[in-house]
Amino acid sequence: MFKDLFGKALLDYQNGNYSEDILTWTNISDKDVLPLPYLFRSYTEMPLLEQHALKLAKGTILDVGCGGGSHALWLQNQGFMVKAIDSSFGAIKAVQQRGILHAERKALLEETKQFDTILLLMNGTGIFQELSQVSRYLNHLKSLLKPKGQVLIDSSDISYMYEDEDGGTWVDLNSGYLGELDYFISYKGEIESPMKWLYLDFETLQTACSIISLDCEKVKDGDHYDYLARLSLQ
Repeated sequence: MFKDLFGKALLDYQNGNYSEDILTWTNISDKDVLPLPYLFRSYTEMPLLEQHALKLAKGTILDVGCGGGSHALWLQNQGFMVKAIDSSFGAIKAVQQRGILHAERKALLEETKQFDTILLLMNGTGIFQELSQVSRYLNHLKSLLKPKGQVLIDSSDISYMYEDEDGGTWVDLNSGYLGELDYFISYKGEIESPMKWLYLDFETLQTACSIISLDCEKVKDGDHYDYLARLSLQ
């Protein structure tokens, strides 16, 4: 059962009840702390890839998986019309309290309006869940773009996590794509139901886009195997 621990944590921070952070881990990595203040960061505190994406945003904007709403809030303050969506009830309540005017609890595949810019940041490909779902999501994103619209999406090539000390890569041929992970979070002693989360290397994303006639260009490389890409209609 979905407990929305992520949303509870965001609401706690927004309402002044911050006492501890979220813990995250995957099936291939140990537990790590996700500080709640980071989810409420200002523009100057954002990674350069995120700053660059926000600077490229134009026209009407859809912020997918808005989380604490930092991207949407900054863009709204710059005068853009931004719609923020997230599958978390708590996240939407938090961003509404932060002053975001257009926020809705909604999955990406439920969105039907068209936009000039669609943002999927903080490993935006994660929402695709599995490699087999990439075409489905890309086709839907394509349907949401206005004629000269763009999708700004980031991700990472995590093949480095499978390297051994000699630089070789250990691959289980019986498992799926390397970037398909089981993602877990816990908050205040509770553990959320695990979810599928996808890290997609740029070449695989580019190939998937070409199949459905989407242009895909790498806009910027990050500091640690991550990148920002721009998708647009051919």
